[in-house]
Amino acid sequence: MTTSATFEVALDNPKTKLLDQLCIDTIRTLAMDAIQKANSGHPGAPMGLAPVAYWLWEKYLRHNPDNPHWANRDRFVLSGGHASMLLYSLLHLTGYDLPMSELERFRQLGSRTPGHPEYGLTPGVETTTGPLGQGFANSVGMAIAERWLAEHFNRDGHEIVNYRVFAIGGDGDMMEGVCSEAASLAGHLGLHKLLWIYDNNKITIEGKTSLAFSEDVGARFKAYGWFVQHVADANDLRAINRAVKRALKQTNKPSLIVLDSHIGYGAPTKQDTRDAHGEPLGEEEVRKTKARYGWPPDAKFLVPDEVAKHMHKQFRRGRKQERVWQAKFDAYAQANPALAAEWKLIQDRDLPAGWDKDIPTFPADPKGPATRESSSKVLNAVAKNIPWLLGGAADLVPSTKTLLANAADFEKGSYSGRNFHFGVREHAMTGIVNGMVLSKLRAYDAGFLIFSDYARGSIRLGAVMEIPVLHIFTHDSIGVGEDGPTHQPVEQLMSLRAIPHMVVIRPGDANEVAEAWHVILAEKKHPITLVLTRQGVPTFDRAKYAPATGLRQGAYILSDSQGQPDIILIGTGSELQWCVEAGEKLKAEGVKVRVVSMPSWELFERQPREYRDLVFPPSVRKRLAVEAGVTLGWQKYVGLDGAVVGRDGFGASAPVKDVMKHFGFTGENVYNAAKALLAGQPIPVLNPSH
Repeated sequence: MTTSATFEVALDNPKTKLLDQLCIDTIRTLAMDAIQKANSGHPGAPMGLAPVAYWLWEKYLRHNPDNPHWANRDRFVLSGGHASMLLYSLLHLTGYDLPMSELERFRQLGSRTPGHPEYGLTPGVETTTGPLGQGFANSVGMAIAERWLAEHFNRDGHEIVNYRVFAIGGDGDMMEGVCSEAASLAGHLGLHKLLWIYDNNKITIEGKTSLAFSEDVGARFKAYGWFVQHVADANDLRAINRAVKRALKQTNKPSLIVLDSHIGYGAPTKQDTRDAHGEPLGEEEVRKTKARYGWPPDAKFLVPDEVAKHMHKQFRRGRKQERVWQAKFDAYAQANPALAAEWKLIQDRDLPAGWDKDIPTFPADPKGPATRESSSKVLNAVAKNIPWLLGGAADLVPSTKTLLANAADFEKGSYSGRNFHFGVREHAMTGIVNGMVLSKLRAYDAGFLIFSDYARGSIRLGAVMEIPVLHIFTHDSIGVGEDGPTHQPVEQLMSLRAIPHMVVIRPGDANEVAEAWHVILAEKKHPITLVLTRQGVPTFDRAKYAPATGLRQGAYILSDSQGQPDIILIGTGSELQWCVEAGEKLKAEGVKVRVVSMPSWELFERQPREYRDLVFPPSVRKRLAVEAGVTLGWQKYVGLDGAVVGRDGFGASAPVKDVMKHFGFTGENVYNAAKALLAGQPIPVLNPSH
């Protein structure tokens, strides 16, 4: 790092900047130097956005670098995550635990300055961004959380929730559908604590945005119900200040500032070109750019003493802001001890005592309910004991059965409700719920399993961040029936299992559903996908079969014969019943059969090797898995000598019983497949080419 002594040359120069400009240029040059040293990164956006980002942090953002998790802090989201050095420079300069050595290791293995901001890795990073539009969607969820928490906790004379959400993104964010979906809902809900800044630099990777983008973004957002302003020069701090002030005065709508900027500002040959977007400027261009700033051309990672002292004031200011808030909270806790206890539980991601006391036990029933129906009963049983459990669906609440029966709707002007209506916006819904969970609410989204594809970008980022989001997906297989192959998922279940850190649970009956909710709400770290049926499934007689508590281990022995089994039948979800039926028939013939319910691969893989070998003894090589989806992946559990009754093609439009029989998902076909496997013959595959 170059010391401020080196900067004396510039201080004597007639072009010496005022302190604000000095801070802005420090941010710019730190970004340029880190990217150049890494020989990788995106310098253009940090150089263009440095003035507005500096001004927000210097004048408006309430945060405590000493405690990045202060609950009432303002949130700053860099939706254009490729501009990460903008954020890292600010974090370093304002006193977060991000030393200069980390900036010098930008994009290197093991550093806390990865190419795109990562939640949980870098102090002060509120969410993982990079896939464009995601940060903007997350910010809507954060603003929703602020409104709900304020309604739930604030009392007359005791306001403990009052923060704002600031987000910055660019042309790429604005082109993404998830951004449009999220903005539409934010406007509908009137989330006035939300401010987006649109970096209108008119450049993308391929060249000018006019290649593919010519709409009036401001007009679009006005139509969404946003308060829209335009600042014509990103370097005009007075204009920026006026616009931010006006935005913060809004009381019934979110705000957008369209900010015209120059990508790669100051670079002699690369400003306003695509060359400034996604690659280092080059040593000579960096030197010339610094000279244009009045900066020592050969100084690297330079932070003038004046800048360090000035920007580090935010450290002391933030400590004071949190102390003042803490005093308010202490008074609040004296006046409202029960609510204060709830607040602490939320912040620690803990649950109230007795949260599960009302979870029902379901009686044996050969014509039992669909698992979406039993899940609805359990959801409502636990929700009455966990006030911050809330969520909704993408216009599918009646079908997903995810309505909280005794709760109001969350709507504009009525922010205490727990039922959310996300509209037909699967992608934004999931990104928004990510933001709600990042704000410590226990939030869920819901839809049909087939539409998980629409939300996959946000689902994946929730897994990357390792946050306990709950995705409830119903209509889980070709068992959807008459709606046909467009609505019948076959590959989605396995694709969700392929996501690292994701826990997928597909319960086989109502009591497994009840146990699934125990797992879901005890989870603090990983997202969970709960996969449920549209059609009814039997509720097994647990006096005859093993207790459903085995679901907590991911797979368990549902029924067994004496001695080592000749064959193991493995089922999930609605197909478990056919394993049970076939197993009973095989037992009657003297075959030693083990039936294993395997609702969650991921939970099973958490178990010790001894338990896994107990369920699947390595010496038992005849194994048959049954699941109404693609067979890819099951080889891990059935091995080379086993087989799968699955569906490697699409479905068909017909009543559910006809569809399932047509493709071989019956007790009879599972029995025949097991007999063939035991005899060393190929198993029958019904209608493989449909």
